[in-house]
Amino acid sequence: MNSSDSIQLSKLISNPSPESIITEVRKTFCFHYSNRNFDNIHDNFYIIKTLFDGKFPGYKACNTEYHDFTHTVDILLATARLIDGYNLENKPLPILLASALLNSALFHDTGYIQENNDSTGTGAKHTATHVKRSIQFIKRHHEVFEITPDQILPMKNLILCTDLQIKPGTIAFSSDEEKLSGYILGTSDILSQMSDSDYLEKLLFLFYEFQEAEIKGFDIEFDIIKKTISFHKLMKKRFSKIFFNVYKYAQRHFKERFMIDRNLYIEAIDRNIEYLNEIVKDGSVDFQDKHRRKAFVTKTF
Repeated sequence: MNSSDSIQLSKLISNPSPESIITEVRKTFCFHYSNRNFDNIHDNFYIIKTLFDGKFPGYKACNTEYHDFTHTVDILLATARLIDGYNLENKPLPILLASALLNSALFHDTGYIQENNDSTGTGAKHTATHVKRSIQFIKRHHEVFEITPDQILPMKNLILCTDLQIKPGTIAFSSDEEKLSGYILGTSDILSQMSDSDYLEKLLFLFYEFQEAEIKGFDIEFDIIKKTISFHKLMKKRFSKIFFNVYKYAQRHFKERFMIDRNLYIEAIDRNIEYLNEIVKDGSVDFQDKHRRKAFVTKTF
């Protein structure tokens, strides 16, 4: 495996931080839309950060280590990249849909955040209902984020596409473009997680979230490894059979903007799954002892 291959995606933005990533998202957005149309997304990015930091009135700080602000930032960037790739090959998405898509990326996991009066456990206990709670958060606070009432339903439909328990075919999209946008968000959610250079280490955090949520089949840490391999196979089918293969637009983005004619998200996912397969073949159930990778350092966005 070429070492340059393994770091290319994570190194496209040097010294990643909230400021550098939102700047990259703005730049990508403004290839197709006006700069002023991005101002609301920029403002909401920082308000959402206050929510995860515990500074939004009525809410605690995020206490789920897998579904954290870093993941929200990652899906925002992946969504912007897929929008760019799509727009390069097709008539650009309407500005209202493109904006709704990026805002939906920001809001899609707000359902993990606990209210101040929620005094038991962590936000992980809301795993099964976090999508519904995220939509409720938008409805409750849309004025703070300058989201008009008529924007709530499209955002709801888009965010529902990130719920693996819901069949996208049952969502009442208002148009084919809205459906495609939902598929972009659902795809970005998976791409951004599974391509993360720290994905293998973060799986332990996901395991603990699943345990608190009492999701069956996750009794020991090794279960998350075996099930992630199966999950990858299911997601490949979901990408092709449900989500119209919109992941392919990432390659067009990387080719146009970085002169790299490869889908770096898919390559990064394949490397992570390859490593997990090596662990399973070894037969050990001690996941932490099998890391030959760098020591895990939690990002502190």
